[in-house]
Amino acid sequence: MSEYELRAARPADIDAVLAFWAESAEGTSISDDRAGVARLLERDPQALILAEHEGALLGTVIAGWDGWRCHLYRLAVHPAARRRGIGTALLDAAHARFAAAGGRRADAMVLEHNELGRSAWEAAGYGREDQWRRWTRPLDGAARPAS
Repeated sequence: MSEYELRAARPADIDAVLAFWAESAEGTSISDDRAGVARLLERDPQALILAEHEGALLGTVIAGWDGWRCHLYRLAVHPAARRRGIGTALLDAAHARFAAAGGRRADAMVLEHNELGRSAWEAAGYGREDQWRRWTRPLDGAARPAS
């Protein structure tokens, strides 16, 4: 038996996932709330992959597939569970999901100042593409925050 199992998140996991991200993930997202995670699970029930052991959440990754691109978000492993292959297993599951859907390349959102995260992504074979920048705009009519 493995020391953890991977599975798709369910609506009953939302509060635990949000608490886990607050403790284990770097940064926050505009969608880090119950409604945001619920929308994700409703639209794509297989997108949020969890690693857990005896009900305790050890890691997450969102493997979003829009039919065109493969996007990875919220790769996080609990600080006490790092260096045990959990992040690699989560990415392997995400890559398998993408390959089965016909995806050809995955991209990841990585905060510039997150050195630990950048090291993890590089170790997984990802590289920064300096010619691209993320452009965003709030959809609620709010003014865009100053840079």
